[in-house]
This record gives sequence, structure tokens and C-alpha cells, in this order.
Amino acid sequence: SGSSDPYCVVKVDNEVVARTATVWKNLNPFWGEEITLLLPRGFHSLTIYVLDEDAIGQDDVIGKVSLSRQQISAEPRGVESWLSLAPVSPDQEVQGEIHLELRVLEQGHPRVLRCHLIQARDLAPRDPSGTSDPFARVSCCGHTLETAVIKKTRFPYWDEVLDFELPAEELGEAVLSVELWDWDIVGKNDFLGRVEFPLDTLCSGPTRGWFQLLPLASTTEDRRGQLGALRVAVRLVEDTVLPAQHYQPLIQLLTEPILCPGQPPEGTALAVLEEVTSGESQQDVATKLVKIFLGQGLAVPLLDYLTTRELARTTNPNTLFRSNSLASKSVEQFMKVVGLPYLHEVLKPVVNRIFEERKYVELDPSKMELSRDRRISFKGSLSEAQVRESSLELLKGYLGDIIDAIVGSVDKCPLPMRVAFKQLSRRAEERFPWAQHEEVRYFSISGFLFLRFFAPAVLTPKLFGLREQQAEPRTGRTLLLLAK
Repeated sequence: SGSSDPYCVVKVDNEVVARTATVWKNLNPFWGEEITLLLPRGFHSLTIYVLDEDAIGQDDVIGKVSLSRQQISAEPRGVESWLSLAPVSPDQEVQGEIHLELRVLEQGHPRVLRCHLIQARDLAPRDPSGTSDPFARVSCCGHTLETAVIKKTRFPYWDEVLDFELPAEELGEAVLSVELWDWDIVGKNDFLGRVEFPLDTLCSGPTRGWFQLLPLASTTEDRRGQLGALRVAVRLVEDTVLPAQHYQPLIQLLTEPILCPGQPPEGTALAVLEEVTSGESQQDVATKLVKIFLGQGLAVPLLDYLTTRELARTTNPNTLFRSNSLASKSVEQFMKVVGLPYLHEVLKPVVNRIFEERKYVELDPSKMELSRDRRISFKGSLSEAQVRESSLELLKGYLGDIIDAIVGSVDKCPLPMRVAFKQLSRRAEERFPWAQHEEVRYFSISGFLFLRFFAPAVLTPKLFGLREQQAEPRTGRTLLLLAK
């Protein structure tokens, strides 16, 4: 069809840890998915593969983007850019580790390098059975020795010792190379990975441990840029968590203006934090503040404190809570933590019906497919007015069901959310008590509840856990119009 059905698979050190939704029939897919991974301290690389989903047969690999730990760590604010997809070669797709013990025997002449191959684990499956038949090939100073083949396993155990005589002259840049291969009775053996050790480092003392297998140096023609590009934002955050008592002074400092409201607000830790928090870090600060105050049972008073301060700074009620301030971000995060089950209960039935019905909805004349869409009528092409009328009826129906579900869900709305918004309504009324601003107390709430909670969930149901897959283009357009 001249198109693809792309999705991404995320691997950490060759272990699959996440998969995005499939974007159907699209060469310029947008995922917008955020994945949080808990990584081992010693991880080496993060690789994202882009694949094309096929209904029959294996999915096609389009390309990959690899980032080493060093690359990610070098950017404290994270890596965010377009990265060209690199081709995927079987010799580059290795995984697993090998357990070795290497030592140079000083007694006797010539010296002997003893290579003890103990075992390997988590090797790549190269056979149709999902296993491999691994053996090791060890090379040193022009000599090559091999271990036995261990059949049908990805976790071979050899416990073999291979000895190499070392030349009397300077070793220079000589290396010991250990390669793992999958033995095949017919055709070429398949490469499984390799490790190398400079001989001069081995002469200084024995070496033992698990070593990550590395790919062969690429000999394929570089096709970067021809396969497309992937835009990613990757950030590595390392948190050191201390015992709870170490945080008590900080918690007391942060909660002081909430627990002791009589003191001047400008000198409090929360006020200073609000001033120094920049746009880039507001989301992180808001997330952590909400978690801290939820843990102390003070989340609602925190929101009251922050929103009251923002109300005091606002002169035009029409701009109230429209910016991404610490107050608005904190309320947004609070709703996600406290109200997500409520959101699912309210929206999921309607969202599921929209996905299942896949109705054609379009109001923009420049986007209407008048000749192609005949599912609405068997009489041929529809006029622009007919499509608009049909679309309006469908949108009104869906929107009516959504509004009815929200309005009828008062008793299901979590009590902390209701208390927080009741306080916000009262504060807004106190700040703008005049008759011409009577509605401020309502749209101060609707700005959060609809613009930052219900509408984004309708627009992108997968990001809020309402659906497992992204919407295909037709359904996505319906959701966009409903959210607007």
C-alpha cells in the first residue's frame, strides 16, 4: 500500500522492556508515549527498534537508534533530538554475557595464558527452536582453539580450560579474542557475540567475572538517513533514597507555611521554591511536592496555598491558571494521582464505543473525503453539507454522553478532589467578588477539570490508560474534535 504500521520496541542491554502502540498506515507516526524504566546501575545501552507490524508472518524491522549510558549521562537535562535510524544486522544484534577466568602462568618458559571458559547466559536465539548450539572460539597470538558445542541452549556451561603460549618478545597491542558462535549443521555458523582483552592488562594480574558480549565491527554500508529518523527524549535520573528520618527537616521546612499559616508568606520555603522553579523543571517539582504532601496528608492544603498565591497575583480573571505555573502543574498532578480511577470509570464506556464504531466524522471542508467515504450512504458520494450534518449529529451524540457521564459522576468523584475544588471556588469568589466576575469561581474549576483532566484523556486515551493501543487516524480525528 506504500505505507507501514510502525511501532517501537525498547531494549535495555538487549532485554525488551517496553513496546509502544502501533500507528496504522502511517510513514510519519506520532506516539507521544512516556515510558519510565527502573534500570540496573550497571546497564550499558538503551536501544529503540522501529518495526512494521504485519498481520501475516514476522514483523519487519525498519531500523534502530542506540544510545550508550555514557551518551545519556553526558546530558544532565537529557537527550532530545531527531536521530537517524541505523540498519539492523544480525551480527550487530548480540546479547548475553560470558563468565571467564584469565591468568598468565609465570612459572616455566614460555609463559602460558590460561583461559578458563566457565559458562554464558542469555545468548541470542539463532535457531527456529528459539535456542542456539553455542561454542566458543578463542584466538591469541595467531593461534585459535575452540570449545565443545553445547546443543539447544542459551545458557551453555563449558567449564573448559584453553592454554596459549605467549611469545617471548614484547606483546605490543596483542589481544585475546573470545567469540561465541551458534553451530549449524548446514550453512554458516551464526555469530553470537565477542569480548577482547589486551594481553598487557592480563599480564598484570588474573581477571575473572561476567563480561558483556559485544557485536562485530559493522562492515555493512552505512544507510543512516535513508531509513528515516526517530525523535526521542531520553533522560537518566539517579535518585539516592535515604531512611525516612533524614527527610524530616526538609518536610518540616516545606510544610511549615501550611501548618503555621500566620507567618509572612514571602519568606517560606514554598514561596522561595515557587520563585526559583523554572518552566523546564516545574513538572518535576510539582510531582515531587504533591507526593510529599500526599504522604503527609496535606495535599489539599498545599493546593489551597499555591492557588491562593496565584489568585493574588492575577489581575485579569480571564487568564486565571492558564499558564504552566507551579500551582497549575501541582493541581494537574494531584488530579492524575488521586483521580485516575475516577477518570476511567467516567470516560471508558464512551471512549470504548468510539473506538469500536470507527465512525467518519469531519467538520473541516478541506479535510473531507467526499468521494472515498461511502459507508454512510449507498447512493454514492456525499455532499459537503451531508458530511457536516452527519458529523455534527455524531459529535453531539458522543459529547452528550461524555457530559452526562461527567455530570452524573459527582458522587464518584474522589473526596479530596471535591474538597480541593470547593476551596478553590471559595478563594476565587473572595478574590473577584464583583458581579461582573460571578462566573470566575466556576471556570477556575473547569479550567482544571476539563482542560487539564477530561479533555486530554479524550484526546489521547492511551496516555491515560483508557486504551492499550493508539487510535487509528479516523478515530483519532473524532477524538480531537470531541476534545476541542
